[in-house]
Amino acid sequence: MATLLRKIGLIRLHNRDTEDPKHHHNHRGGGGGGQQSASLRGKGGAKSGGHKPQQQHPAGGAGDASPGPGKGKGKRAAELAPRDKPPQPAAGAAGAASGGGPRERAAGARAGPGPAAAAGGSLVPAARQQHCTQVRSRRLMKELQDIARLSDRFISVELVDESLFDWNVKLHQVDKDSVLWQDMKETNTEFILLNLTFPDNFPFSPPFMRVLSPRLENGYVLDGGAICMELLTPRGWSSAYTVEAVMRQFAASLVKGQGRICRKAGKSKKSFSRKEAEATFKSLVKTHEKYGWVTPPVSDG
Repeated sequence: MATLLRKIGLIRLHNRDTEDPKHHHNHRGGGGGGQQSASLRGKGGAKSGGHKPQQQHPAGGAGDASPGPGKGKGKRAAELAPRDKPPQPAAGAAGAASGGGPRERAAGARAGPGPAAAAGGSLVPAARQQHCTQVRSRRLMKELQDIARLSDRFISVELVDESLFDWNVKLHQVDKDSVLWQDMKETNTEFILLNLTFPDNFPFSPPFMRVLSPRLENGYVLDGGAICMELLTPRGWSSAYTVEAVMRQFAASLVKGQGRICRKAGKSKKSFSRKEAEATFKSLVKTHEKYGWVTPPVSDG
């Protein structure tokens, strides 16, 4: 048995010594090369895995490279931002329109409206005032021309201090069958003088009319020369009324109300005043708005 075991050991040693040493070297070298190749492949894979391929920009040429989808969008948005930026609002509206924080909104509120809004607010009343002045001037110029063409010389007009908006009107005629006409003949009164002032919004508001001379009694002529006529009030006035029509209505009211020229000593020489006329007119308007108005028609004169 011992001899058999020695023979077996000798055989194994012989076989090991007789094997090709190049085969053993290649076998060992191949294992090392495989590990080295695997490690190189691992490193190459790591490098290739970390490197991202470049992408072309959709709007660029074939050779234009983009740093990546995210960066490309950011750059494109940055280029378009100045073009698409809306106009800046006024200082006062910036805080509220931008939706900023409380400080920004407070700053915008303190700044107030922008210059355009402020300019617009001041221009509107000025334009309206200019328009009203033009309408009033055209209407009064036409009224003067119509009065100058009257064939019966019923009334005549003189401008006060060359103002188109302040008239002295002379009433030359009343009903010749009236006592007022007789008074005018007896006192050598050629006309009844009245003053008319036209407001800024004429003809949409009535003129203020009062008697200047002579001093009259009754005939709907009150203290200060104020005239009690509904059509001279804002409620009774119409823009269609002309100065001629108003004067004819006044002449009829004088006759209907039994108007007379005052001949009392001392009182007849006292002049009417505008201040007293305005106060009287305001008072009578309040009274008649409460109890109603009664104005005689022209046919009754």
